[in-house]
Amino acid sequence: MPSIAIVGAGPGMGLAIARTFGSRGYDVALIARNRAKLDDLVGRLTAEGITAAAFPADVRDHDALTQALKDAATRFGGIDVLEHSPAPSIDSMTLTSPSRTSPSDVQGWTDFLLGSAITATQAVLPAMHEAGAGTLLFTNGAGSVDPIPMLGNVNPAQAALRNWVLNLHKELAGTGIQAAHVAIGVWIGAGGPPEIPTAEAEDIAPLYWDLHTQRDEAERVFTG
Repeated sequence: MPSIAIVGAGPGMGLAIARTFGSRGYDVALIARNRAKLDDLVGRLTAEGITAAAFPADVRDHDALTQALKDAATRFGGIDVLEHSPAPSIDSMTLTSPSRTSPSDVQGWTDFLLGSAITATQAVLPAMHEAGAGTLLFTNGAGSVDPIPMLGNVNPAQAALRNWVLNLHKELAGTGIQAAHVAIGVWIGAGGPPEIPTAEAEDIAPLYWDLHTQRDEAERVFTG
């Protein structure tokens, strides 16, 4: 069976993407730092007839993330699709405007977003090169494309991730490996600020399948 590894799996986009691929016959590896939450997701997917397993790792711990992906590849006989979408809890986010941003304000976000993406890619890409096939999908905020002042320290890290993914897409052209960037410009689910448009994760997840199967786009921007 083909497999997808979801880095930063949670009950929103991660679960929706897992269902999108799992319902089409993919085994699902879920990677995040909270074992209890992962086990809950595995239970929900299993109840729907989807084969899934949890591989706990903090995405900021590069050795642990690498090992989790290696364990997932061993468990499922390889990783055909990598989806990278780590997101901190709202309460843990420190936001600064551009004029009040220090280098350290950006560095933490860069390590969290770009550093983990590079680590995850390095863990799965050699086997994809050997197979001549694979898909690498990276989820990001739309501030990576059109920044807003309240995210003055987050947007530079998001833009760095986007730049790296688009460049990776160019590098991998003709190898059989697809790399693509997904920029989400809506609040996912309920409870967001009233001025920001909303969408359900289930409405966004199908575009990941499109990028995986159509294999001709470097980026999709979802705005509702």
